[in-house]
Amino acid sequence: MKIESPGGEGYDMRTIDWRDDRIVAIDQTRLPHEVEFLEIDTVEDLIAAIRSLAIRGAPAIGVAGALGVALAARRHPEPAELRAAVDALRAARPTAVNLAWGVDRVRARLDAEGTEAALDEALAVLAEDVRCCRELSERGARWLVETVGPQVAVQTHCNAGALATVEWGTALGVVRSLQEHGALTHVYASETRPLLQGARLTVWELAQIGVPHTLVVDSAAASVLAQGRVDAVVVGADRITANGDVINKVGTYPLALAAARAGVPMVVAAPESTVDLATPSGADVHIEVRDPEEITALGAVALAPKGTGTLNYAFDVTPADLVTAIVTERRVILPAAGGRPDDPISRS
Repeated sequence: MKIESPGGEGYDMRTIDWRDDRIVAIDQTRLPHEVEFLEIDTVEDLIAAIRSLAIRGAPAIGVAGALGVALAARRHPEPAELRAAVDALRAARPTAVNLAWGVDRVRARLDAEGTEAALDEALAVLAEDVRCCRELSERGARWLVETVGPQVAVQTHCNAGALATVEWGTALGVVRSLQEHGALTHVYASETRPLLQGARLTVWELAQIGVPHTLVVDSAAASVLAQGRVDAVVVGADRITANGDVINKVGTYPLALAAARAGVPMVVAAPESTVDLATPSGADVHIEVRDPEEITALGAVALAPKGTGTLNYAFDVTPADLVTAIVTERRVILPAAGGRPDDPISRS
């Protein structure tokens, strides 16, 4: 994505990359006020960046997992230490399937062929993310124009843009493709409590790429749909199970309920690496529960009385029957109409 530097000139940004034998990634905790890059030399630092959400977004952490195995192979020549480092990386965030997918894919090359082959595979994962996001975005934009009409207004949630991938995006990639084809009218972005990925990241990205947009609080998203302001909901995913259930940032499920009530398509844009055919349904997914302070405080300012109990889910499960379409780089699946990701015909 091309962004504006403080001096006003534009430059190209990759969310995550491999340079000079280390991982370089934009620190998403500093946005939207600062564009700062992390130089990550150790697996421990990579795990910390993933857990703190400095690196976040399912495709991006899949790439981080892949590059992390290559990094571990360079930093830990002793087999037991290498195994421990890779296992710790794989477990850094349990809900998003892409992390384990990226780790396992590169670890297989490492075990079979050694350190340089592992790096080759990690760089292939990096390059594939760019291609896959472009392809699924075009497919998603085409499906929306064919389904809802030549001009599309979109509601989105959380951040599934360039910052969640290497450089293009999934849900916001679809938005960008609609924009390129002159088919986009407006985007409504929910703020996405508690860490405000919509307000901090999605709105920042939309401004960078010149998309007309409006920020709404999470609890207003259903009203936006009820008022007929949007033609489709388009979100990303952290895991899609074999039956078509979608695990995404908490707040996606109520948005899907509101979309169903309003008769608006609920579209999930994600690469095939997010489809987890080994997991039957959303009921089988471990949902991450995060630090209570994310909802009891904002920075150093307390928002709730000391000792308040919390249940800070990072994700929720949207049942397949509420999902109109899942768009990947290879196919469009229609779960609400009975389509399933594990259907052999849809995978051909």
